[in-house]
Amino acid sequence: MANETKVSLTILLPGGRLPLDIMETALTLAKKYNLGLYLSTLQNLRLLDIPESLLDDIKKPLADLGAEFKAPGRFPIPRVCVGRGHCKLGLIDTETLSRKILAHFAGREKTKGKLKIAIAACTMGCPGIGTSDIGIVATRNGYDIFAGGKGGTYPKISRRIRRDVNEDEVVKTLDTLIEFHDRKTTTKQRMFKLLDDPDFPFPET
Repeated sequence: MANETKVSLTILLPGGRLPLDIMETALTLAKKYNLGLYLSTLQNLRLLDIPESLLDDIKKPLADLGAEFKAPGRFPIPRVCVGRGHCKLGLIDTETLSRKILAHFAGREKTKGKLKIAIAACTMGCPGIGTSDIGIVATRNGYDIFAGGKGGTYPKISRRIRRDVNEDEVVKTLDTLIEFHDRKTTTKQRMFKLLDDPDFPFPET
């Protein structure tokens, strides 16, 4: 087993929350199999250095607790700030909005890769609104929505496409953006490459 291929397993954490039972089981598995634990920049929990032959044995006890895992085609889990009740600047409960978005897209069979969504509870934009494909920012007048940001070697700053919309309009805007991205791309691609497409559905505001 010493020369066996090692893989990783990413546990998705909606709202950036790590349930205690999943945390405890992940720790037990890490100790048992000498695995590494990594909290990713996308607010997920990754188990590192898993011998490939043991992957199913490690996934099962986590799946039995309701854990979901990163996989191609899954709708992206929004990256969020801690939100109202935990930050004095927070205007909204970011976990609740994140779960509303995930519930809306739960039946979607496939989403092309590379899309990143961020939700900020105030205009400070802590979870990376400016460098996410889709950024949602709570304001005192509703929500502003941004599109086209990315990090990396050549970062791009997103542009605002909606201003002062309500929660239902946030979800509708996401619907439009995701469908547009899917229609205009053949493989994984960041949103910024589509901003200047003549069919892009929203002007900069």
